[in-house]
Amino acid sequence: MNPIEAIVEGTLQPDGTLVLDSKPNLSPGRVTVVLRQEMKPPPRQEEDWFQFLMAGRKRMEEAGCRFMNDEEVQAHIDWLRESDQIDVLLRQSEEQHGSAE
Repeated sequence: MNPIEAIVEGTLQPDGTLVLDSKPNLSPGRVTVVLRQEMKPPPRQEEDWFQFLMAGRKRMEEAGCRFMNDEEVQAHIDWLRESDQIDVLLRQSEEQHGSAE
């Protein structure tokens, strides 16, 4: 049984002709050709992790993301360090457990 489809890569020349990388394994006759542009990855620029991080942040800011400023970060850290009801209950439990021994 002869195959009815073959996927072969090639190069589209400026004059519109197509140069195939290999010979398709199909019987001679009419065919339908579908061309799809290969997506080349952007040229990789050597950057360190900090440049990569800052480029990502810039893209996020351009997309509308908001980041905390220094005062907001400090307020959040202070809030995380505040004692809450669970801390109080744990401390009481430890005191009761410690005095029972």
